[in-house]
Amino acid sequence: MTKKALIVRGGWDGHEPVQVSEVFAELLRGESFEVEISDTLDSFKDEEKLLGLNLIVPIWTMGEISNEQLQPVLKAVESGVGLAGCHGGMCDSFRNSVEWQFMTGSQWVAHPFNDGVDYEVNMVPSSSSPIVEGIKDFKVKSEQYYLHVDPTVNVLATTTFPVSEGPHSANGAITMPVVYTKKWGVGKVFYNSLGHHADIFDIPEAKELMRRGFVWAAK
Repeated sequence: MTKKALIVRGGWDGHEPVQVSEVFAELLRGESFEVEISDTLDSFKDEEKLLGLNLIVPIWTMGEISNEQLQPVLKAVESGVGLAGCHGGMCDSFRNSVEWQFMTGSQWVAHPFNDGVDYEVNMVPSSSSPIVEGIKDFKVKSEQYYLHVDPTVNVLATTTFPVSEGPHSANGAITMPVVYTKKWGVGKVFYNSLGHHADIFDIPEAKELMRRGFVWAAK
């Protein structure tokens, strides 16, 4: 049976929501998903439709979500519909919504040095998840996301922040999740902090992590 995915894109254009949605739609169609792409958060209002999906993919940065838009998503994922996304498109979506942040598992708070940072993404050696199986550590040049993270997440890949200028540098170097999974009710949640621009997914490992994450999360 064909699986159904809904991509909802918009918000801040700097994160290239249209271009990222095209990359993700191609990946999903390659896995035999029927993909709908929406440019409005009102697509979240139809609870019955959401409950019939296998996967929801938000690509929406720095917006505001109403309670009427939010509650059907929370209920759908809790019922078993998968949720998967990347970067600010999922975990800097709605700064006014702690319920969204609770469901997704983290919230962006800073990116020291901004864009163009050379850093390494390190797979967690002890992870038995099929999402990272066989994928080796790889390097990127992009934003390095500092997240406030739900302690329940299953961390699959990390990055190490160097000591930067500012008051937080008093804490020394830290290791931060890049890729993780978690549960929301019966639903599976996947997140990858890479994705500042669509071309990050020209890196085979970054693209493969998203493909596997979609497949894993889908109902």
